[in-house]
Amino acid sequence: MSGQLAALRLRARVYTCIRDFFTRRGVLEVETPILSRAGNSEPNIESFCTRFKGPGIAGPAERWLRTSPEYALKRLLAAGIGDCYELGRVFRNGEAGGRHNPEFTMLEWYRVGWDHRDLAEETVALVREAGMLVSKKYDLYSVSYKELFVSSLMLDPWCAPVDELRAALGATRIDPEGLERDDWLDLAFTHCIQPGFPRDRITVVHDWPASQCALARVRPGDPPVAERFELYLGPHELANGYHELTDAAEQGERFARDLERRRARGQVEPPLDEAMLAALRSGLPNCAGVALGIERLLMCLAGSDDIRDVLAFAFDEA
Repeated sequence: MSGQLAALRLRARVYTCIRDFFTRRGVLEVETPILSRAGNSEPNIESFCTRFKGPGIAGPAERWLRTSPEYALKRLLAAGIGDCYELGRVFRNGEAGGRHNPEFTMLEWYRVGWDHRDLAEETVALVREAGMLVSKKYDLYSVSYKELFVSSLMLDPWCAPVDELRAALGATRIDPEGLERDDWLDLAFTHCIQPGFPRDRITVVHDWPASQCALARVRPGDPPVAERFELYLGPHELANGYHELTDAAEQGERFARDLERRRARGQVEPPLDEAMLAALRSGLPNCAGVALGIERLLMCLAGSDDIRDVLAFAFDEA
């Protein structure tokens, strides 16, 4: 237990570091609901669901625990709050293991008038400042998604056949049932590329396939790319950031495609966040946003590969 106590003290110092960082930069801390009438449509993320037993005047009884504060923060951005961040608990069903706990802490923030490149620089600055708490300094390597695949696997992710992506995984046993091309790209990345990232280096991977845009803008080109970045500290993914999509119609179409994939897989289809879509229609300012996993950051600072080492009590002990 002594290790967990030390990790809790480090967590408190990291929280202070984060709040000082954003205070100096004029970014407002906010707090938004953990329970929502809408769930996450992303096919690879599952939400927890519960029911409210009070009067019907309070709205739908079925409520979903947030997987991130993104939708609520975008409603605030559309209302004119400006640069803001939230540091709080989020929940993802079915995610448990060495790097996952179903309940964890996420830092998410938005910068008005910025794009994903600007925000990647600020995310690097924050991670480096946190590293100073434990006397660690990190080198930086920034690379496009395509450049990384070509240099690491000698494959062009835009046009490599699925058979070549599968071959890159070697003897790794994976059930191919239901997997699509983006799934094979993700497996090649997580199994063949990400584990080789040096532990003393921040790696920023930018300009992802347009098919993996999520809530990011797509930049036209040949091929088009999602204006998105992911930040890794050593082999651990810490943050995922976007130059945010502001087109409500396009976002609605993406949500609909998510639900179609869920339906095909036999997954639950949660209600969409109509309030967030309404906020987009009212006018979301040009902005960039990023979510950073606090436990992953703490693992890197503590030199651990097991999320249990940085939790007071893991899911099976809660």
